[in-house]
Amino acid sequence: MKTRKRIQAAVAALALLVALTGCGASPSSQSADEGSKTSNTADISEGVQPDEAALKLLPQSYKDKGEISVAMDLHYPPTAFLAEDNATPIGLNADIARLVAKKLGLKLKFANTAFDTIIPGLDGGRYDFTVTTMAPTPERLKVLDMINYLNGGISVAVSAGNPLNLTNDTLCGRNIAVTKGSTGQLKHLPNVSEWTCTSQGKPAINAVTLPSVQEALTQLASKRIDGVLADTSQLVWAEDQQPNTFTVLKPRVDTRSNHIVAIALKKASPLTPALQTAIQSVLDSPEYTKSLAYWGLEDSAITDAKLN
Repeated sequence: MKTRKRIQAAVAALALLVALTGCGASPSSQSADEGSKTSNTADISEGVQPDEAALKLLPQSYKDKGEISVAMDLHYPPTAFLAEDNATPIGLNADIARLVAKKLGLKLKFANTAFDTIIPGLDGGRYDFTVTTMAPTPERLKVLDMINYLNGGISVAVSAGNPLNLTNDTLCGRNIAVTKGSTGQLKHLPNVSEWTCTSQGKPAINAVTLPSVQEALTQLASKRIDGVLADTSQLVWAEDQQPNTFTVLKPRVDTRSNHIVAIALKKASPLTPALQTAIQSVLDSPEYTKSLAYWGLEDSAITDAKLN
């Protein structure tokens, strides 16, 4: 029986990896059905015209180069991941990056890099900006300019059917995975652990730091951890793709905190005014609404590209 369970867990983990490393589609293809999201590579920015106000603010060096680079960890469906061709970036963040570049009248170059290397890369000038569902924390704002584009959220996923009967208030002493360098690791899990556990004399939540959400969910499917704390969008996507493998707990966790996420670039960059204007133009566009709807994130829309 134990051998059979181990085999079933391994099969579930393999199925998860296949689902999560597949691709999403661009909302510009209105005929695409749900099943085609992992193969459709249409570009939502096709036909979008540059924003004149953003062009006036764009530094001449970018106009001369004609290109802008975006750093993105392409392992986070449905916001940023590779299509089935294993080459085309897709997802909400990929859509936003393409729209921003088009508003600036520039070609876009994707740099697929690990989440925890993005900030050093921006600070060191290797990339121009990033769209990675990154929260504008005080620590990040010391080295980055960050412009709001989305209202995110954090949830916890457990094994399908919640066999341990876990809730957001009963995670004390449990092994809960977070991604290295994420606000889940740095802010949200510590908040939940303090508010619901240590301040009540209960054992702290044991944070298991892993390199990616895929790895965390694979370990959850194999019963090596008790849960995964990550962006709600990523966990809902996993639950939709593997309904018999995961259950996302409700409500979201750490609702006391601000869950706005921002596009980031190097602190005091000459690109900041033009980028902020381009982002506002994107937020005002029908393509922004279409992309959110396509990826099931309509409730995450915002209207103000505020510079933090």
